Amino acid sequence: MFWCDQLVEKIAGPQTINDSKTPSGRAHVGALRGPLIHDAIFRTLKAKGVPVRYLFGVDDYDPVDEIPYGEAEHFEKYLGAPLCNTPPPPGSKATDMADHYISEFFSVFGELGIRPEFYRMRDIYRSGRFDEAIDAILRKADVVRRIYKEVSGAERAEDWHPFQVICEQCGRIGTTVVTAYDGREVTYECRSDLVKWAKGCGHRGKVSPFQGRGKLPWKLEWCAKWRAFPVTIEGAGQDHSTKGGSRDVAMACLRAIFGQEPPLNCPYDFFLVGGAKMSSSKGIGVTSRDMADFLPAEILRFLLIRPYPRQPVNFEPSEVYIIKLFSDFDRCHHKYHQDPKAAPGDRRIYELAQVDPEPDHWLADFQLVAALTQMPHLDAVKELEKRKGSPFTALDRKHLDLRIRAARYWIERYATEEEKTRLQETLPVRAQELSALQRAFLHVLAKQLPQTAWEGDALQICIFNAARLTPIDQPNAFKAIYRVLLDRNNGPKAGNFLSFLDPDFVVRRCSELPVDKVQFWRESSIEEEALEQWLAKEKPNISALTAKLDFAVSAYDLPATALRENDGPGVGVVEFFATMVDGKTHCRRVLAERKKPSGQTAGEGMAEFQKSARDYVNKVAEKFGLSIRV
Repeated sequence: MFWCDQLVEKIAGPQTINDSKTPSGRAHVGALRGPLIHDAIFRTLKAKGVPVRYLFGVDDYDPVDEIPYGEAEHFEKYLGAPLCNTPPPPGSKATDMADHYISEFFSVFGELGIRPEFYRMRDIYRSGRFDEAIDAILRKADVVRRIYKEVSGAERAEDWHPFQVICEQCGRIGTTVVTAYDGREVTYECRSDLVKWAKGCGHRGKVSPFQGRGKLPWKLEWCAKWRAFPVTIEGAGQDHSTKGGSRDVAMACLRAIFGQEPPLNCPYDFFLVGGAKMSSSKGIGVTSRDMADFLPAEILRFLLIRPYPRQPVNFEPSEVYIIKLFSDFDRCHHKYHQDPKAAPGDRRIYELAQVDPEPDHWLADFQLVAALTQMPHLDAVKELEKRKGSPFTALDRKHLDLRIRAARYWIERYATEEEKTRLQETLPVRAQELSALQRAFLHVLAKQLPQTAWEGDALQICIFNAARLTPIDQPNAFKAIYRVLLDRNNGPKAGNFLSFLDPDFVVRRCSELPVDKVQFWRESSIEEEALEQWLAKEKPNISALTAKLDFAVSAYDLPATALRENDGPGVGVVEFFATMVDGKTHCRRVLAERKKPSGQTAGEGMAEFQKSARDYVNKVAEKFGLSIRV
């Protein structure tokens, strides 16, 4: 079962889910994790037929306790004032600071398909909806002080009361402390030294705590919400859900003051960028708006909903991370629409990642999209439509456009120079670093390409065939292709990528590097014992076996390592080409190196090598009962 199915498995009866945000600056992307987790729970309950509401509050009665990054000149004088009473930054069309920042956050909600019932704390307090809870909490201030000490170890003065008045003189709420409550009014003081981030005016007074003249501390505000709405499910960040933490204090107060059980919790961990926590006030991290402009909505939902809530999400804007993110989503898309045997968890992840349900549609490989958008001589849409093999539907084109936008955004904002894809007009200097084995592979590939259909799948098969015929391991084979074409170690799926390039250009580029034949043989050969082990293992799969003899006469000074006891000049190889029952051909190469005996000609050395090599092939054929054509 997916995590949200497990969470609500035993839940029955009407439910109210609650979440909220303090709009004190531009919301970083981590602030979306709570809303999306609660949205997943909401959707899961609705799918089960459970009556459910999803509420989302704007905590705009909180004080300005930090300055948004780069906005010190405007906001510094408002530190301590309620967010909703603080003017927005210059040029904003919002009514106040809270409205300015929450509007951007809520615009992302709309794009992600998060559709709760919104409320603002200014309206809740001013309407008197919390008055009953405020009165009950203030009358049991001694109970609250005791719980603070017992649960979290926090000491409060004997006259401290859990309420913050909006100072009648300076308008600050973060600098006031309440010292008494007579059932109708609270006694308060606006202190200059109460907090480090704001300075109170020193005013003292008495005022009614009702009808929005102040607010509860946020731990007690939780209690008021849970009581008044009432809330049955509300998750919180892992940092608030530790033993003795804010959540424990709020739950204990709820039980002691109202005799009510707290909502179901779903603790969730941080969203990290490169392993670091984000901060709106310090300008660290990525804003939710930026991330929504970057990732398609379903990919962003997938990123934040897929992990178990207690697991941190460590986002990396690197090429490897982004490509894997899109590829993981694409696999879930395929399983959901085309694999009836897909695991239920995979199907649920995909369902919950959707903004709204959509029929099956074609998705372009993101790495290929990113590569094509960096090639000005190509029309990415037309080339990808060729790749699909049929005209795009409106839904195909919608999702392709989103991926093109994401690719361009990533290239402009996050990609390093090494991660950018640029087709090299001339052979890159760093291509000289390729080994003899990699160079030989490119030459083998160049010979295979003219006989290959110039389309992605066929070219990918051709690359694999050339790698087996060299032989070379696949990672080094692909590195060679990317190095000579892109001056990189990696890139988009090679077959697809080559299909968008001119065939003659690719063949020329793959043939351009010279190959040291002897060094290539050395790098690709195996010992006789290894060959025999391979033949013993693969014999049932071999349908035909041929041997090719080759000889180099230019290296008479090489050290002797006997293939057979016969001495002979130069270097020779026996190449075994095994055609398997599946039609694939594999190469295995055995090397012989000898010093030139005195007076022996190159022709005599070659003749001697051919004889000894044929004897060796016959020996292998006899030992394994194979017919080997030389």
